[in-house]
Amino acid sequence: MYRQVERNYELESHKHKIRENLLSDIGEYHRKKPTADVEPVFGHIKHNPDFKIFYHRGNEKVEFEFGLHALAHDLRKKSA
Repeated sequence: MYRQVERNYELESHKHKIRENLLSDIGEYHRKKPTADVEPVFGHIKHNPDFKIFYHRGNEKVEFEFGLHALAHDLRKKSA
């Protein structure tokens, strides 16, 4: 019937530090920066004329192959 409530003072101190960081000038600067948009990457890779299918099978190999396509996309973007 009776409840016992305990406070985690270490968590409270972490929350206080995080709140200070978020409300500082640097924190506000970082929060105002636009987030990265990943949708164009998938669109460019999907519409690449040389890329029709994944040539490997299995999750690990497909992830690696997609990583290579994403890396090629990033390099193409940096060189332009």
